[in-house]
Amino acid sequence: MRPALFLAPLLALALGQTLYLPLDDRPPNLAPCAWGPVLCPPREAYRGPEGADAGRLRAWLLATSGQRLVASLDVLAYGGLLQSRHLPLAPEDALARLLPLLSWKVRHGGEVYLFGVIPRWDATFRERNLQVLKALAPWAGLGGVYLEAVWDDAVRGSPAPREAALLPHPSRPGADEAGQVLLLRASRPGLKVAVVYETPALARQVTPYEGLPLEETVARLLGSAAARPTALEEGPDLVLYVYGGKSPRQAALDLLPLMARHPVALADLSRVNRGDPGLMAYLQGLGLYGRLFAYAAWGTPANNLGSALAQGGLFLGDREGRLLRLAEAYFGYWWGEVGRPWVRARFPEPLPEGAGEVAALWPHLVLEGRRVVLRRVAFPWKRAFEAEPSLGWVPADRGPFLVR
Repeated sequence: MRPALFLAPLLALALGQTLYLPLDDRPPNLAPCAWGPVLCPPREAYRGPEGADAGRLRAWLLATSGQRLVASLDVLAYGGLLQSRHLPLAPEDALARLLPLLSWKVRHGGEVYLFGVIPRWDATFRERNLQVLKALAPWAGLGGVYLEAVWDDAVRGSPAPREAALLPHPSRPGADEAGQVLLLRASRPGLKVAVVYETPALARQVTPYEGLPLEETVARLLGSAAARPTALEEGPDLVLYVYGGKSPRQAALDLLPLMARHPVALADLSRVNRGDPGLMAYLQGLGLYGRLFAYAAWGTPANNLGSALAQGGLFLGDREGRLLRLAEAYFGYWWGEVGRPWVRARFPEPLPEGAGEVAALWPHLVLEGRRVVLRRVAFPWKRAFEAEPSLGWVPADRGPFLVR
């Protein structure tokens, strides 16, 4: 039984909370569906690499009310991120598939937060996707509608940053964290955020897959979240610490006084899709990891920045939610460092059930006196790149309880 998933729809209905249409069912996109009062479509509507059942999603959307809606354009138009790159579909047909979003707005009157993806370099139908995004310009003028374009994996020479500049929407790097960031925008606009870089030079670096200096990526991210940039001395609600991998020891020394005064979310940008073991050793050895308000090291720099900011802001004042997110974030770190390499060295894809044996390698992790256990690992896309954990904890004086 998964209590968080079971209670989320009930809480959403009772409180009139947020509807959320994830980009697809990979863990970074789907995870918010277990984060309390967020109401998501039935999991069965998402079908892994086959793509979502867009018709079922549209029917669910029109039948479900809420105060606000955070939605991926690509899942409704094409079935998900992968399908958006290669599905043959005329622009007018894609636009027609998006009309239920306006129908929901008219019928239920809630605020709408939308994101569309500017395709990465190898997309077959990138011009079609750009044409659709341009055609949505009038939507941004509607009251209570926010629409942004995020770009996916901009390797060196990618046209995505140039294309984004020609669109009539706010834009920034990132894709798989975009739903989390817009949930923060919908729930806590005006969050005061101070950004601290490991070194001043890091702010000026152009990070992998982004195509922008890091400080511009961060500025655009704060804009996506409707956050207010704030100096440390002005009393921020949250500090976003940006780690680039230069010195884990110095980063730990930076974090000690910061965490004594402020809630801190840590984005580890030292490596793509992996965190820094040296930094994690300091965080664990000094007892800092469990005191963080968020941590992210699972993806590209924009993925990690967005996840750390969103989770840090969403779970301010929610001790239990914060600890659950830290447990999940540690799994993301561990998966990149240990789990994924182990599985890839032993199993071909599509992965067989035996790949779940990797759970036996889970380390000893304690958060505020409770040991986190990994019960099993699932592979919703039958590949090693992403994995979905079932986590639990063992309190000191009671038996094991399911976390997620």
